[in-house]
Amino acid sequence: MSFILHGVGASEGIAIGHAHLASPATLNVAHYLIPKNQIDKEITRLNCAFATVRGEIEKLQSSANQGPTFAEFNAFLELHHMILDDPTLSSAAVECIAQTQCNAEWAVTQQMEVLLSQFEEIEDAYLRERKTDVMQVVERVLKVLLGHPGYIPPPLKHDGNSILVAHDLSPADVMQYKQHQFAAFLTDLGGVTSHTAIIARSLNIPSIVAMHHARQLIYNNDHLIVDGGQGVVIVNPDKYVLAEYRLKQNHLDLEKRKLKRLKSIPTMTLDGTSIELHANIELPQDVEQVKESGATGIGLFRSEFLFLNRDDLPSEDEQFEAYSTVAQNMRGLPVTIRTFDLGADKSLKNSCRSAINPALGLRAIRLSLAEQAMFLTQLRAILRASAYGKIRILIPMLSNDYEISQTLQLLNHAKQNLQDEKKPFDEEIKVGGMIEIPAAALSLEMFMRKLDFLSIGTNDLIQYTLAIDRADDTVAHLYDPLHPSVLWLLARILSTANRANMPISICGEIAGDIQYTRLLLGFGLQQFSMYPAHILPVKHEILKSHLPSITPIIQKILKTDESEKIHGLLSKLNN
Repeated sequence: MSFILHGVGASEGIAIGHAHLASPATLNVAHYLIPKNQIDKEITRLNCAFATVRGEIEKLQSSANQGPTFAEFNAFLELHHMILDDPTLSSAAVECIAQTQCNAEWAVTQQMEVLLSQFEEIEDAYLRERKTDVMQVVERVLKVLLGHPGYIPPPLKHDGNSILVAHDLSPADVMQYKQHQFAAFLTDLGGVTSHTAIIARSLNIPSIVAMHHARQLIYNNDHLIVDGGQGVVIVNPDKYVLAEYRLKQNHLDLEKRKLKRLKSIPTMTLDGTSIELHANIELPQDVEQVKESGATGIGLFRSEFLFLNRDDLPSEDEQFEAYSTVAQNMRGLPVTIRTFDLGADKSLKNSCRSAINPALGLRAIRLSLAEQAMFLTQLRAILRASAYGKIRILIPMLSNDYEISQTLQLLNHAKQNLQDEKKPFDEEIKVGGMIEIPAAALSLEMFMRKLDFLSIGTNDLIQYTLAIDRADDTVAHLYDPLHPSVLWLLARILSTANRANMPISICGEIAGDIQYTRLLLGFGLQQFSMYPAHILPVKHEILKSHLPSITPIIQKILKTDESEKIHGLLSKLNN
């Protein structure tokens, strides 16, 4: 049966493929080696987990025996019992531990994938859908072993046409897209400016969030069309709809190929104003995309992603290797490393910290100053890497002079340590601050006195200015980059910095959205930072722009305090 679902488009584009449902059964399963003398103990741990689950099922069978739906429910439990006793799952998992020295959790998830692959070969549709029961059984075993969900398994078919359907995904989950070949993703929860959606855009794959019931209504292997631009999912389309969307998909691919011709052309407006286009990255391997885009630097290296999807903290040497590798690969072009912005929806895997409202709690520089040993380790790693390229340090979520002073004091301490150890670093390394809190925007002069450069984080600046949780789809419609107060703040920040010849960039989402390109040019922005996939479309827009023609409309926008009129003026600006 064909039907249509609607959500909020998080990343544009069209994907056509088959559904891959994310099961909570195998989320966040770590893989680690067991010492040889502990293998028997690990096997016993796994066998005890299986025995515990058998006991749970038997207890459920006993209670069901007293109810009116015993026959139906008992058949369901018997199936789970059979899956639990299937040698492909239980005995093979034990053998996996013995042969590879892996942990029990990893062994059972690997064998689950083998079972699921076998179910894929079954012709009978009803039996094929019993894969869900396999996942539920494994979930029971893992809950005994771990007590919590996490990891997203890779698609069973690595053909690049699998579309992940999940109830919700954390930024750490989405980072696994860099390893798996998913064509798109759909989630029931989330907002268009949540970190999860932002990362999806960085991967340049169609994505839709806030779908509410997609995970319940879509079945594994359903044929899907995902239109990220329109926020529409077509489930099991007929051949005519499929043909129409294949044409649209081919047209979009053709437009992308045309844009690649702009890669080596200098970024300059029609009136001769030179513009810098830098890239945002999460991991060292993202540098290849940066080079492909023709970016002239990295404006935002989100270092916190080195801390995610792991049980421990990265050491100084591990961080140094990551930062220095990026610096060397950029061959003298600037690399701006933001110190870790942990907290809110990006937290350490085993962190015991919690907050009623994480966005307003102990996050970013606040967490860094509270955990000074961790912060010093990162500062030392960045400083050491600065000997291998043009590195700059960017501090997130600054709100007052005390935080700046404390940060600079710790940085000087790290410098002194390295000098004592005779380790080289750039003694003149530049330090900048993120302007993403209204308090920082309103006290800009102090920031300019104490720092070397500024970067506007529009995602959080808009969130805090409008008191909107950008990860909450119930208020997503209130998140408005064109709100008069937001525009006034942006224009004021840029004009104040430009008058003082203070280097300033924007690294938030609006920097990579072509509908805002001319608006930002008119405000005086000359350095944009965005995900590599967005650089060529934005460059194309800049090459067509003429600043003297933009200025009169920009002045009207800044004098307008009604959102509807601002939207109309923006349309006129982009014509």
